[in-house]
Amino acid sequence: MQKKLLPVLTFVRIDIRRLFRDKLAMFFTFVFPLLFLFVFGGIFGRNNSSVNFNIALLNHSSSSFAKQFVKDAKGEKIFKISDTVKTLDDAQEKMSRGELDATIVLPENFGEQSSKGYPTGQAQVLYNKSNEQGGQTLASVLTSVFDGINAKFVPMERPFSVVAKSTAKQGLTQFDYVFSGLLGFALLGAGIFGPVNVFPKLKEKGVLRRYHTTSLRVWQYFLGNVVSNVIVGLLSITTMFIVGLTVFHLNMRGNYLLLGALIALSAIMLFGIGLAIGGWAKNERQAAPLGQIVTFPMMFLSGSFFPRFLMPEWLQGVTSYLPLTPVIDAARLIITENRGFFDLLPQFGLIAAWCVVVYFIAFRVFRWE
Repeated sequence: MQKKLLPVLTFVRIDIRRLFRDKLAMFFTFVFPLLFLFVFGGIFGRNNSSVNFNIALLNHSSSSFAKQFVKDAKGEKIFKISDTVKTLDDAQEKMSRGELDATIVLPENFGEQSSKGYPTGQAQVLYNKSNEQGGQTLASVLTSVFDGINAKFVPMERPFSVVAKSTAKQGLTQFDYVFSGLLGFALLGAGIFGPVNVFPKLKEKGVLRRYHTTSLRVWQYFLGNVVSNVIVGLLSITTMFIVGLTVFHLNMRGNYLLLGALIALSAIMLFGIGLAIGGWAKNERQAAPLGQIVTFPMMFLSGSFFPRFLMPEWLQGVTSYLPLTPVIDAARLIITENRGFFDLLPQFGLIAAWCVVVYFIAFRVFRWE
C-alpha cells in the first residue's frame, strides 16, 4: 500500500511546487480572491449601524443662530456636508446625478428673534423624487434635532415617550454574511479553473502521455492532485480569514475545525468538476468555454455575491442543488450562527453526493492525450 501511495505523495509535491513557481497561478489563487475581499469589504465592512447623509447646506441667513447651527451641523457625524456646493443650482445638479441625498436651505429670516423673545425659522429640505425616502428620512432627523432646540426655549409636556435600550448582544454586519460567499467564490476559482487551465497544457506538451507509459494509475494521479488542491485551498482560505478578521473585523461565531472540514470536502468536490472538464478537453480551446459555462451559473446563482432569497421561489429551489450552493450555505451557517455538524447534515450530504457524481464522470471522461 505504501508503494502505491508513493506516486500520490510525489504528485502532491510536484503540484504545490508548480503552483508557487507559477506567478499567474499564485495571483489567481491568493491575490485575486483578496481583491474581491477588499472590494466587498470596503462596501459592506464599514459600520452600518448609523445613518449618514451626503447633503448640501445653503445658509441664506446672517443671524448668529443660523451661523451657529451651520457650525454645529458640520460637526455632526450624521451629516456629510459638501463644501463645494454654494448655490441651489449646483445642489440640484448634484442631486440629479445622485451625488447628494438632499439639500438643507436656511432662508434669510432663519434664526431671527421673534416677538416672544426667542429665535424662530423654518428650514427647507429639498430632494429629488428618485430619492424621496432619503429626503423624508433626513426631514425626520432634522425635525428631531429642532425638537431638542425648541425644548430649550419652550417647555413641552410629553405624555408619551420612547426609550431605547441595547440588548448587549453583538450583532452581525453585512460583511459577515458576504464573507461566506467570497469563500465559495475562491474555492470555485481554485477548484475549477486550476485543472481546466493546467490539464490541457500538459496534454499539448505530451506530459500526460509520458505519464501514461509508466505504471501510474489514474486514481493515483487524481489523488495526488486532489490532496495538493486541498492544501492550497486551505492556505488560500486561511489568508482570506486573516484579512477578514484583522482588517474587516469578521465575527466568526462557529467552529474552525468544522469549517476546515467543510472547506476540505468542498475543495475536493469542486476540484472534481475541474478534473472532469480538464481531463476530457484535448486543448484549452475546448476547456475554457466549458469551464465558463459550468462556473458562471454557480457564481451568480449560488449566493456568492448576493443572497438567494432575493430570487423567485422557483429559482431558489433549482439553485439549491447547484454544487456551490451547499458550500456557501454551510459556511454561512457556521460563521454567523455557530451551527454544528448535525445541523449541517443536508449540506454535507449534498456535497458528498456531488463528489460521487463528479468523480464518476471524471474517471469516465479522463484522457491522457
